[in-house]
Amino acid sequence: MANSSPPDDRSLTEKRYVAPFILITSLFFLWAFGVNLNDILIPRFKNAFKLSDFQSSFIQVAFFSGYCLAALPAGRLMEKIGYKRGILTGLALCASGALLFVPASAAGTYAFFLIALFVMACGQSFLEVAANPYVTILGPVESSERRLNLAQSFNAVGAVCAMLLGLFILTGQEYTPQQRAIFSAAQEQAYRTAQAGSVRVPYVLIACIFVVVAVLIVIMHLPEVSEKSTHTGMEEKTSWKKVLQQGHLVKGVLAQFLYVGAQVGVGSFVIRFAQHSIPGLGARSAWYYLLGHWIGFMLGRFGGSALMKTVPAPRLLSIFGAGSLISIIVALSAGGSASVWALVLIGFFHSIMFPTIFALSIKNLGPLTKRGSSLQVMAILGGAVLPAIMGRISDATSIRTAFIVPLVCYIYIFYFAVDGYKPDNAGTVERAPVAGIIQES
Repeated sequence: MANSSPPDDRSLTEKRYVAPFILITSLFFLWAFGVNLNDILIPRFKNAFKLSDFQSSFIQVAFFSGYCLAALPAGRLMEKIGYKRGILTGLALCASGALLFVPASAAGTYAFFLIALFVMACGQSFLEVAANPYVTILGPVESSERRLNLAQSFNAVGAVCAMLLGLFILTGQEYTPQQRAIFSAAQEQAYRTAQAGSVRVPYVLIACIFVVVAVLIVIMHLPEVSEKSTHTGMEEKTSWKKVLQQGHLVKGVLAQFLYVGAQVGVGSFVIRFAQHSIPGLGARSAWYYLLGHWIGFMLGRFGGSALMKTVPAPRLLSIFGAGSLISIIVALSAGGSASVWALVLIGFFHSIMFPTIFALSIKNLGPLTKRGSSLQVMAILGGAVLPAIMGRISDATSIRTAFIVPLVCYIYIFYFAVDGYKPDNAGTVERAPVAGIIQES
């Protein structure tokens, strides 16, 4: 372990951390494919397997359940094996899940695809648990939110690239339920096989990229950063009781649960909402609204990262939270294309929420950081629960009514940004600047 002088608090990171920061940032770009292609799979599988809105939401249920269930084991494992080996474990699981799309396509079974998504999500949970806190501690505490927002900006670039790749999945002839009603059994099976098979090549490509990145991490030096506390003996006091005493962390976990649920719910049903609001609009044409949603998300990530140089992170989060509230109200009250464009705009306001909530929630946790990070990633379960609720509401009433769910989420997120993020001084663990690194081959 090499000691170092305290970093310049005005800097984004230190020179010795630049290369690790770039390598870890590439992971943010990569796992965007797994998350955001689900928005394409939903209309594709809904059509192929004749699913209801609720049944199609199982794609997100399977995916984000994997995120949640793997988060706690991931955090505990990384306490023992460190960030680097944890990341490699995650990449191996991601590649395995993506490759399962090959036999799932051959079988043409919806449940098989859900299993593949679950495995892939478990791997991405490992990457989230490792990469998010790793980025926040690669430099001064004061710039942790900026650093995480910058890294997450490349996640947004990956989301846009995923949308472009998703256009390949949406190729092929679309048939209405009336047209398919007169299909013979052989024609129906052939159509379903073709629809399901369209995902095979994109996911094999994604698996190959995961493997390449894993090889790069193996052959490159990646420092293992240890968090230290200013309190003597605090390294041993990492019990869950101590973690749950951090009030701002607990509030942040709820805010993250609601945010991820809102983000996934809105993204999952943009195409469905557009087709409902604009009669006669096909899935491929509605895809352009989804693309616009994610382009706005990408622009917001880079813009938000730049704004945080001058605007405090909580204040910027409150502004973006208010923007989401206004946009969802317009989407619920307006009609036609105006309501759809309001959903597109929400992508911009979603942009900074995940990394900012994450960084504010784990700030000053010291040796509790890995477990706090695990809870934050477990909160991604919101992406499984809330879209399913939206799907059930949509089946019972209408897709427009279902968007009341994200409205409620934005109200709480606004509260967290204004007041809930503030640490309880009695329970906060002080975190000293990172004292050193352990070089791993």
